[in-house]
Amino acid sequence: MTVGSLRPSPLVEQAAQRLREQIAEGRWPVGARLPGETALAASLGVGRSTVREAVRALAGAGQLRTRQGAGVFVIATEPVEEWSAKLGRAAATDVHEVRALLETRAVRLAARRRTDEDATALDAALTSALTATARAARPEAAADPAARVDADLALHAALVAAAGNPVLTDLFAEFAPALREALLALGTAGPGGHEALVAAVLDGDADAAERLVSAELDGIARLLREARARRAA
Repeated sequence: MTVGSLRPSPLVEQAAQRLREQIAEGRWPVGARLPGETALAASLGVGRSTVREAVRALAGAGQLRTRQGAGVFVIATEPVEEWSAKLGRAAATDVHEVRALLETRAVRLAARRRTDEDATALDAALTSALTATARAARPEAAADPAARVDADLALHAALVAAAGNPVLTDLFAEFAPALREALLALGTAGPGGHEALVAAVLDGDADAAERLVSAELDGIARLLREARARRAA
């Protein structure tokens, strides 16, 4: 069955889209093996190299999987949306709520596990955050509204990194862009209190670290809820 030749440009994108449509229509259900490159190329009216790139694109989107010596198989009828895209669409209050769950545990771990290298990184991040806060109070700060937000997130990233768990570090990095947008929209990085928080982590006081980060993040959560209520009014 032929499905018509494709326009010459961009061939790979068009071929990938045609394959997506056929999978969505049920021509190849989940678990089905796709025809070989030669058959697909003839069906789509393109070369084998174009088919190869189109298949690679769908594999990257989580719809196809190549099994060595067996062929290419359908593993999902719809593209798997990237986590970053989901976070970008999520409500800021929801993203922040999960951030709070992550960070309250992370600072407890950081207080117990922080190394000398972590201490150096935290001192440097704290200095940057305090400098950005001081600059934000100056009239000329309006020219760079993101400086304090970026410095604040860098400090919190250093706190999470001090937990010594690379999965937590990567998770925070995934959340950071969505958090940054939410904080920029608020026009604030939060209530601060970073000096006491860093001191608690460096002193190994897990209870104080958790209490302080919870207070800071609760303050941001309140601002986010208030902002959402204003928009809904």
